[in-house]
Amino acid sequence: MPKAIKSQSMKSTTNIKGAMQVELPIKIYGYDIDVMGIVHNIVYIKWFEHLRQEFLDQYWPLEHMLQQDQSPILQKTQVEYKKPLTIYDKPTGILWVSKIKRVRWAVDIEIVQNGQIYCTGQQSGFFYDLKEKQPVLMPKALVNMYEQFQEENQK
Repeated sequence: MPKAIKSQSMKSTTNIKGAMQVELPIKIYGYDIDVMGIVHNIVYIKWFEHLRQEFLDQYWPLEHMLQQDQSPILQKTQVEYKKPLTIYDKPTGILWVSKIKRVRWAVDIEIVQNGQIYCTGQQSGFFYDLKEKQPVLMPKALVNMYEQFQEENQK
């Protein structure tokens, strides 16, 4: 059973916003910029995916999922653009679990810089059995990690 693994290169730049939070520094490349000189909207979705992958790497690695013939399925992505970023900015992406239910999960995401929020989003989905080709219950270890965080932070 995987345990949460904190990357040594990841230092929290924010307060804990929710369960199983991960952060990634974001580098903006020339190809991320549109003709207006700001980060193109679709790039934020790519950053959301990087954050979700970092979450999985830390809490439920792909190798472990495949051994169990399971995969998370992204069902929905919502995004709200608050302020534009440019090539000179150095934002941080933050993702945390906002909900884990019997068969569904949801995460909240923020792209921030210097205490200001530039973009918010949510993603949700479920786990899928690759052999049976159907949704399955959330992995018990993930549910336990989430519940433990909730209990510790309600005290």
